[in-house]
Amino acid sequence: MVDLTEEERAAITATMKRVALLMDEIGWTTPLADLTEAQVRALIEEAVEGFREAMSDIARAQTPEVPF
Repeated sequence: MVDLTEEERAAITATMKRVALLMDEIGWTTPLADLTEAQVRALIEEAVEGFREAMSDIARAQTPEVPF
């Protein structure tokens, strides 16, 4: 089991929202085995990009501004 930080948990939550939007397009009742390669690739890309963006946003929010 991975010991996630609070920031990582928040990023996962943000990512789930993005993936859910894509699943709305694909169809929630579609079995995983029935997904096309393009759909699987899109889900993975959405998850990775969503996590990266969320972690970047969190880091930016926690970094104090340079006062000059």
